[in-house]
Amino acid sequence: ERLEKAVQQAYKKLVPKYNIPGFRKGKAPRFILERYIGSEVLYGEAADILLPSVYFDAVKETAIEPVDQPEVEIVQLEAGKPFVFKAQITVKPEVKLGEYKGFEVEKKILQTGERQVDEYLKKMQDRYARLVSLEEGEVEKDDIAVIDYEGRINGELFPGGSAQNYSLAVGANSFVPGFTEQLMGMKVGEQKEIKVTFPQDYHAEELAGKEAVFTVTVKELKRKELSPLDDEFAKDVSEFETLEELKADIRKRLAQAAEGMAERAVKEELIRKASENAEIEIPEVMIERRIDLMLEDFEGSLFASGLTLEQYLQAIGKAKEEFREEFREQAKEAVHAELTLEAIASAEKMEVTDEELKEEFKKIAEKCQRDVDSVEKALADGDRLEGLKHSILLDKVVDLLVQEAKITEKMVPSPADMPEEAETAGGSGNLEGEEPLAKAESVEE
Repeated sequence: ERLEKAVQQAYKKLVPKYNIPGFRKGKAPRFILERYIGSEVLYGEAADILLPSVYFDAVKETAIEPVDQPEVEIVQLEAGKPFVFKAQITVKPEVKLGEYKGFEVEKKILQTGERQVDEYLKKMQDRYARLVSLEEGEVEKDDIAVIDYEGRINGELFPGGSAQNYSLAVGANSFVPGFTEQLMGMKVGEQKEIKVTFPQDYHAEELAGKEAVFTVTVKELKRKELSPLDDEFAKDVSEFETLEELKADIRKRLAQAAEGMAERAVKEELIRKASENAEIEIPEVMIERRIDLMLEDFEGSLFASGLTLEQYLQAIGKAKEEFREEFREQAKEAVHAELTLEAIASAEKMEVTDEELKEEFKKIAEKCQRDVDSVEKALADGDRLEGLKHSILLDKVVDLLVQEAKITEKMVPSPADMPEEAETAGGSGNLEGEEPLAKAESVEE
């Protein structure tokens, strides 16, 4: 019966496409169309119509979880006979869980004090510095030198080795090693030959390990003029009226950032331990799909910087497949960890409640500065909603790992530079130490 309905649908879809002698276009009876185009064409179209629903029913009936498109072979497709097909399917692998409760982990919290506050203030001072053009003076570290240069290897110019009015941050290691150091001490208008050797691992293989001579002219010199750290500075860069208020806010946010970093590190360690204890044979297609997602994310970050993946690959001198392979081990670990968390959720009979889903809608709405109804509507799409539920479920599993773990806290000395996770109020970034809410990034309608 289902096959007959599919054949009738196929007939209605195909008949308007053919001009059959003796009939107006689209008006030929089905048996005439079948004679004209062949039963293989008609029934082939019917199979394309019928297969998705029949395949879905078979998957549902067998309770398997496919992770890739099936390879389908039609076994029987004839009028008056049952429709029979074979489907070769790659399914989600079985997970043999090991121990995942009671892990002993150390929560290392970076100590924050006045040194970190002062360092952060210096970074703010540097970030909001004003660039001043100098009519005279010598190139110093951290200056911006506007230069013309011509590079030669064995006396010959080489592609990409020349530029005019190039703004170079002196000491930023953004050029060939040893280049900016030799700029220091040069004066505006001065010309000089700078000799360098390209690193053996330089991205452009044709230049790697070769000596080059650059003829450089300093055309302009710019230097940062720092504002004094006082109440006026605090007013200019934040919502605070005094420097002491700004310092207090930085102090609080650095402590929050340190706490957030420590919590994330604990979660990552617990996930790693649980994943290491689980035995899984991961299908290659799942790893390939995860690599695809990682590359998409990487391309997105490049796009935000004004680059394409092709431009980036050209700059580092790598083919796409070679670059893709660099993600493989990370992708494999990510898939292994996710399958482990899913298996724990199943073992613990965890589910996402309507209340938890509504609470997540509220969080996303607050983060995106939108009303809850619009967020809920934007995420009502089946795949999006299931993706959100899946994310909430995995978060619940991680929370369980944390609850069941034996965690000891340890204060550790901070490095000279605190991680730049954020800016304070009135600036950019996030010093709250919160996990990035990836769920909130795909709410656009």
